Amino acid sequence: MTTKRIIVALATAIGATLASFAAGAQQAANYPARELNMYVNYGAGGNTDVAARGLARGMEAILDKPVVIQNRAGAQGTLGVSQLARQKPDGYTFGIVTYSTISITPHLMKVDYTADSFDFVAGVGRFKYGVAVLADSPYKTLDDLVEASKKGKGVFFGAPSAPNNIAMYELGRKTGGTFEQVSYKSGAETVSALLSRQVDVIVQNPSDIMPHVNAGKMRMLASASPMRWTELPDIPTMKEQGYDVEVDSWLGLAFPKGVDPAVRDKLERVAIQALKSPETTKVFVLGGMEPVAVDGAEYHKMLVDGREFMGQAIKAANIPTNL
Repeated sequence: MTTKRIIVALATAIGATLASFAAGAQQAANYPARELNMYVNYGAGGNTDVAARGLARGMEAILDKPVVIQNRAGAQGTLGVSQLARQKPDGYTFGIVTYSTISITPHLMKVDYTADSFDFVAGVGRFKYGVAVLADSPYKTLDDLVEASKKGKGVFFGAPSAPNNIAMYELGRKTGGTFEQVSYKSGAETVSALLSRQVDVIVQNPSDIMPHVNAGKMRMLASASPMRWTELPDIPTMKEQGYDVEVDSWLGLAFPKGVDPAVRDKLERVAIQALKSPETTKVFVLGGMEPVAVDGAEYHKMLVDGREFMGQAIKAANIPTNL
C-alpha cells in the first residue's frame, strides 16, 4: 500500500471513530427519551426493595423520566439478576445486582450468569449485619455464645442464606465451636424463629433487628459487618471483640452487557448524584443500609475479587451447596 493510501485509510478510520463517538455522545445527550425499568431481585418491602425505590426516586428527579420498579424475586435473589442479564442492552432496562448474587451464591447453586454478563453502573450501598439474641438470653456477650457453642450440640442459629450464615460458620470454624443453621425463607421468618425460641441466635439486618431491640425483645451482641452500626454505635464489631470474622455485601446497579458506554457513563453520574441527596440518604439509613457510592469499574472489581475470597471462605466453612 502506498503512503497516500495509508494516509487515506487512517483518515477514514479516524473519521469513523470520531463519528461513532459523536453518535454516542448525541445518544447520551438525548437519553433517556422514555421511562426506564429497574429490575429489583427481591420482593417488595424488603430492605433491597426499599433502597432501590428510594434511589429510583432520586434518579427520576435528575433524569426527568420515570424509573419503574420491576420486582423479580426468587432463587435467593438470582432470578432477577438472571432475567436482567437476558434483556436487550438498549439502555432502558437496568437493575439491582448485589454482591451476594455474583460473589457468593454462584458457589452454592448453579446460575446462568457471571460478572461479565453485565455493564456495571455503580455500587450504591452497603448492607449491615448483626448478631442478635433474645433480650433474656443467657448469652450476654459474644464470648458467652462461643463458649456455649463448644458444649453439647452447640448453638442453633437462624439465617435465610449467605452471607448471613457465613458469619456463624466462620465463628465456629475459627473457635472450634459448633453452630448449626436452621434455614428460613426470609428475614421476617428468621426473626419470628428467634422470637418463638426456635433458634438461639440470628444474623440479620437493622430493619429486622432494630424494631425488636427498641421494643426490648432483642439484644445485639456484635456487628458482623466490617463497621459498627450507626444505629447502635456502642456495639463493637466481631473483629473488635477479638474474633477474626466479618461479612460484607453491597447493593449495585448494572445494565445487561453491551449497552452504549456513553449511556452507562451518564447513568453512573446520575446514580451517584442521586445517592448524595438527603432524601435518598434518609431512605437508605431507615432501611438499615449505608449509602456509599463507588463507580462501575470499581464495583465490578469488588465483585470479581469477592467471588474468589468468598469461594475460599465457603469451602473452609464446609457450607452445603446445591451444585
